[in-house]
Amino acid sequence: IRDGLSSFLMRSLNFSRPLALAVSNRSPRATANSVENSRAVMNYFQKLGFSDAQIRSSAIVCPQILFADIGKTLKPKLDFFQGLGLVGADLGNYISKSASVLSVSLNKRLVPNVQILKGVLVGDKDNRDLIMVLRRCKWIVSKDPESVLIRNIAFLESCGVTGCQQRMLLKRQPSLFVAKESRLNDLVSRVLKMGFSLNSGMLAHALYSVSCISAKTLGRKAKLFRHFGFSEEDVVLMLRRAPTLLRVSEEKLKFGIDFLLNKMNCKRTLIVSRPSCLMHSMEDRVVPRCRVLQVVKLRGLMKKDPSFTAMLELNEEAFIERFISRFRDDTDQLLIAYKGHILDA
Repeated sequence: IRDGLSSFLMRSLNFSRPLALAVSNRSPRATANSVENSRAVMNYFQKLGFSDAQIRSSAIVCPQILFADIGKTLKPKLDFFQGLGLVGADLGNYISKSASVLSVSLNKRLVPNVQILKGVLVGDKDNRDLIMVLRRCKWIVSKDPESVLIRNIAFLESCGVTGCQQRMLLKRQPSLFVAKESRLNDLVSRVLKMGFSLNSGMLAHALYSVSCISAKTLGRKAKLFRHFGFSEEDVVLMLRRAPTLLRVSEEKLKFGIDFLLNKMNCKRTLIVSRPSCLMHSMEDRVVPRCRVLQVVKLRGLMKKDPSFTAMLELNEEAFIERFISRFRDDTDQLLIAYKGHILDA
C-alpha cells in the first residue's frame, strides 16, 4: 500500500523517492484507497485555485490531508477560511504553509480562536489584520482557546496591555499570544527589570522588542552602551523612551553612538533624551544631515546653531524647507552636501 502511495506521490507531486516514502510513512491512515483519495484531494485543491507547488507544500506540511474526507473534513474548514477572505491563490499560499490547521477541529479550535482574535482586532475591516495575523503565526488558531489564547490575553490584560496596545502587539508579534505561560512571565519580568512598569503605555512596545531578541543579545547591547560611557540608568531611560531601540543591530548602534559622540560632539545626555536618533538610517539620514549642518555652521547661515538631534526628527519635506530651500544663494551647495552620496553613486 505504502509503495503504491509513494509511487503516486512521486508521479503526481514530483516528490523524490525518499520524500515520498517519508510522507507515506508519516501517514498512519494510509489504506488501499489512499491513492484514489489523494487524487481526489489534489483535484479539489486545484479547483480552489491552488497551484501545483502549493498542493505539494501542503502535503509535505500535513500529509494526512491527502487521506481526509473532503466533504466532512476539508471543505467545511476551507469554506471557513474563504469566508474570512482567503480565496484562490491566497488561500493556497496560506494552506501551503499552515496545512496543519486542516487537521484540527473546526468548532472546537478554528471558529472560537478566530472569534477571540476578532475581539482583539476591533475595527478590522475586511479581516485584513486577522489574515495578517494568521499568516504570521500559523498555529495561532490551532491551539486550545481556553488554555492558550484566553489565558494569555487575560495575563496581558492583568499587566495593563489592553485595547490598542494589545492590538498592536497581536499584529506585530502574534506568537506571544500562544506562547507558554513561563515565556510570557519571563518576558514581563525582563521588561520590568529594565525599568518599565505595569500599566505603562510603553509596556507592549517593550514586550515586542524584548521578544525579538535573546537575553544574550540584550546583554551585549547593554554592554555596548556602557562601553561608550552610558550608565545603567541612562540605558534604562533610553529603552523606556524608545523600546524599539533594542531591535537596532549592534553594528548600527556602535556606528551611530560613535558618530554622534565623536563626530558631532553630541553630549550623552542629548542621546539619552532622544534615543530615537540612533534608529534612523545612518547612510540616508544621519550622515547627510550632518554634512548640511556643517555647511550651515561654516557659512553662518543661522544665527543660532540648530539641534542636530532635532534636525534628525524632521521629515524630508520639512528638513529641505528649513535647512536647504530657504537659503537660496546656498541651495546648490547644501543640496550637494545632502545628496552627495546619491550623486556619487
